[in-house]
Amino acid sequence: MSTPRSEGLATTGRPAADAATGVNRQAIVSIDALIRPYLRRTPVIRVDRADFGLPPGPLVLKLELLQHTGSFKARGAQLVIAGDTYADALAASQEWAAGSGAMAVHAFDQAETILGAGTLATELAGQAPAAVTVLASVGGGGLLAGIAAGYEGRARIVGAEPEEAPTLTYALRAGRPVDAPAGGVAADSLAPKRIGELTFAILTRHAAQAVQVSDDAIRQAQELLWDRLRLVAEPGGCAALAALTTGGYSPAPGERVAVVISGANTTAVSFRQ
Repeated sequence: MSTPRSEGLATTGRPAADAATGVNRQAIVSIDALIRPYLRRTPVIRVDRADFGLPPGPLVLKLELLQHTGSFKARGAQLVIAGDTYADALAASQEWAAGSGAMAVHAFDQAETILGAGTLATELAGQAPAAVTVLASVGGGGLLAGIAAGYEGRARIVGAEPEEAPTLTYALRAGRPVDAPAGGVAADSLAPKRIGELTFAILTRHAAQAVQVSDDAIRQAQELLWDRLRLVAEPGGCAALAALTTGGYSPAPGERVAVVISGANTTAVSFRQ
């Protein structure tokens, strides 16, 4: 298993993304009140990092995999699963929008989507107010950007992405979104062609960090989540936990960390066998 790598995302002098787009904590709080009747307030569970073979310390898991649709996507719209890759799903969405006349909503690079994802941050901040670091998976960046905007500098934001789909890492190195490989065990949820323009601007604004994890690390995190807590999550939902368990992100002693587990769309367990 290769060693996870991390890079910092510093501000680059871009205009403030929240000022330009309305994606900010105040807007997210307003959106939260609007969509709250249609969402499940997903629980958190408090464990010790020692439960996952790490040095002792506080750890909060935000169980967004228990959302109605199995992931945070419900915070933006109705969810329909189509195809095997992000490109397949995008094509199906565009076809449906064209035929129905409905407004097209991008899966991650649109203000409405990011605002919806940001409601997870306001929810988590209320459930675990002592958390100073939040780890979440990143592909196109919608979830991570929403969390970053929701916390608005009140916590360190760390995005975990597969080594075989390093959209954020490539963007960091180039200083802008660029094409990246799109493979790996989490390709169905964390492997768009590139990170979003808007999401990258927001992440830049809030100085997020990026951590890469291997496919083996993701699979091991899946197994740990099942062995320790009897929770079944898809690979994409375990990338953030993998960043912690493999040392891609190493919290200081006593640092209060929250990890978002989002994604229950998996066939890893068959109750008919």
